[in-house]
Amino acid sequence: MPPDPGKLAALTLNLALSDSLALLSRVRVRYPDPAEALRAPLSELRALGFDEDRVRRFISPALRDEAQKEFDRLAEKGYSLVTFGDVEYPSLLREIFDPPCVLTCYGCLDVLEEPAVAVVGSRTPTPYGRAVAERLAEDLASRGVVIVSGLARGIDTAAHWGALRGGRTIAVLGSGLENMYPQEHEKLCDRIADGGAVLSEFPLATPPWPQNFPRRNRIISGLSRALLVVEAAEKSGSLISAKFALEQNREVMAVPGNITSDRSRGTNGLIKAGAKLVEGWEDIAEELPDPLREKLLSQREGETAPLPLLSDNEAAVWNRLKADSLTPIDELLEGSSLSISELLTVLLSLEIKGVVIQQAGKCYRRKW
Repeated sequence: MPPDPGKLAALTLNLALSDSLALLSRVRVRYPDPAEALRAPLSELRALGFDEDRVRRFISPALRDEAQKEFDRLAEKGYSLVTFGDVEYPSLLREIFDPPCVLTCYGCLDVLEEPAVAVVGSRTPTPYGRAVAERLAEDLASRGVVIVSGLARGIDTAAHWGALRGGRTIAVLGSGLENMYPQEHEKLCDRIADGGAVLSEFPLATPPWPQNFPRRNRIISGLSRALLVVEAAEKSGSLISAKFALEQNREVMAVPGNITSDRSRGTNGLIKAGAKLVEGWEDIAEELPDPLREKLLSQREGETAPLPLLSDNEAAVWNRLKADSLTPIDELLEGSSLSISELLTVLLSLEIKGVVIQQAGKCYRRKW
């Protein structure tokens, strides 16, 4: 089947100018129709800021061939291509300054219109930060809110995994879909795409260049009704996301942190500046627009599941765990009358009963 001409024109325009968001924006303002932009007079291109090398590439048949190959590759991989002119383009994202020209999607397009909250934070979080991000993401996702984050190590990863336990999540990349970063998250991407979506505005083979990540942050906040920051240093990239969110008229919230930790300076600074202090999912729900707010808050009454029947050993271990921080297995073993094999058996039983969650490094926390 031949490609849709409108989609192919948008893909061609994005391929030509993906390295310069400012120039791409100027072209789109002057020529809202990508096909018209591709036919623009050379004098107009130069007036918009094209240098001679870019002009030659823009008008060359090689660019059209490259776009056709990109289109074919998307189809071969089963990825979706969403352009600004498509009905599938996320309505919230349309509203922002400099919305993406195209989005390539690995996963489900329907998730892009679901109510969403962004969760971002430090790439090197504390165990407290990881546990809180995962718990809040799970709490929201289990109530029908999609969690948006950036697939980075640390808080982003915790948010995605927490969301997958409760519902659906969206990952926004700072690279192309065929160059997923970090590479160790490829399996996580597959899990996300099973019910959610992995998105990129960049051509398929784009490397994870540093300049791409601040740019992708506007999409993370743009897809969301609110943005939550969990642990961020004073000059964190997460604060760039918060800045975008404010410019996009989104709610900005933050989890308070240890006042002696550098990882909390950014979040605590946001709270000082007026961001909503978050201690639980209800704090986030209260700031969302109706009818979503009422729908979420109506679920508070009588929703906590009773604790299942536990053995003496299970109860003793469960009581030593916390809901908002991780406890390493070595710490649980200290002072316990259980052997390591007995302790592992108890922890597995608690996981099966759904009251304990294991995270990387044999660390555990209560589910509530």
